[in-house]
Amino acid sequence: MKNPSIMSQNAAAATVPIQPEKVESIENEDGITIGESYLVRRADSSVCQAQVIQARMSELGYFEYYVHYVGLNRRLDQWVQRSQLLSSSSPESLESPQTLRVSTDAPSLDPMTDDSSDRKITRNQKRRHDEINHVQKTYAEMDPTTAALEKEHEAITKVKYIDTLRIGHFEIETWYFSPYPEEYGKVKTLYLCEYCLKYMKLEKSFKNHQSNCTQRQPPGNEIYRKGTISIFEIDGKDHKIYCQTLCLMAKLFLDHKTLYYDVEPFFFYVLCEIDKNGYHIVGYFSKEKESPDGNNVACILILPPYQRKGYGKLLIAFSYELSRREGIVGSPEKPLSDLGRLSYRSYWAYTLLELMKECRTTTQSIRELSELSGITQDDIIYTLQSMKMVKYWKGQHIICVTPKTVNDHLQLPQFKRPKLMVDPLYLRWTPPKRNSSVKANKKMLSN
Repeated sequence: MKNPSIMSQNAAAATVPIQPEKVESIENEDGITIGESYLVRRADSSVCQAQVIQARMSELGYFEYYVHYVGLNRRLDQWVQRSQLLSSSSPESLESPQTLRVSTDAPSLDPMTDDSSDRKITRNQKRRHDEINHVQKTYAEMDPTTAALEKEHEAITKVKYIDTLRIGHFEIETWYFSPYPEEYGKVKTLYLCEYCLKYMKLEKSFKNHQSNCTQRQPPGNEIYRKGTISIFEIDGKDHKIYCQTLCLMAKLFLDHKTLYYDVEPFFFYVLCEIDKNGYHIVGYFSKEKESPDGNNVACILILPPYQRKGYGKLLIAFSYELSRREGIVGSPEKPLSDLGRLSYRSYWAYTLLELMKECRTTTQSIRELSELSGITQDDIIYTLQSMKMVKYWKGQHIICVTPKTVNDHLQLPQFKRPKLMVDPLYLRWTPPKRNSSVKANKKMLSN
């Protein structure tokens, strides 16, 4: 169940754009019109159509322009210099972002971009292409309610002011707007203590804090440790400030995360790497203490420096291990981000294939797979449909596979064994007592 976000006045002020009179002077001086589309040369030498959203004065005294690349995910939005804006063109003369790209790579085999192929693509192929290439849905492709909410969301979070996040020894390019209080929310670089998550706007303050901070691990209880990997369970009620700053940091990398200043209804599970200096935050997921919808994850994030190392699937697997300990099935809160959807689909596919292989039979029901995996029947059907392993017959979904089909799929690179696996022997955790009505509602998901 979602809770309304409670934004402070300072946080809300971070969304205030440049005043109109300043925009006028920018237009007159540089000849750039806010709201107009331009061809933009990116750092990798590709050229894309983009709309200029905002302008600001850099520390060196020249103007920078915030651009959104048309048709691409907003995490690719960025501040660019005047020299990167090549020309203003009419919409008719502008090609799509993909065809404008300058590349020395080998010819694409993607059916969406391969000019030599005249065959029609399927809806599944288009969806897969859009997920991989971060192509965003147009408002016309959304239902009216979703479109209205999306427009409102974009209006509030349109401009990302914080360019980089300095945390530990990493300097990370941010992806999205986050409503930090204004004196922190409009700095180009934000500094964050990786242990207590205190945020600072000056490097001097950051270095002083590093010397004086005595905290070397997250608050809460360490419930899992194997080797150099540790996971802490943190109650939002007991550690409110830490969890609020965790949410603010996460919003820099998550577009549709609802910021919960009221973090009390949530548990947070923080994943760390351990070395001689302490516990270094890698990522986390949160979940409601009582979710009538049966969600076992509300929000999940792996920080960019740690992505593509198996940590995302480790946290996903961990959330399902907790669900199995509780004797329930669970599902992440929808909708998932594009990256989240790919990670979950990959985890679901591997888990289900392994279960079908271990059982050495092709007669399992979807309900049996749900009970064994902790994955909801809807998520199982969705996953098996993507692999063409299920058919709808006489009012129910029937699994249609052979042992050879299962083994063949497990040989494919997209279904390979995850780099990191949860070892249940190292989990020290007792399920909390649940509200009886919520538990009953959750159990209904497996019926």
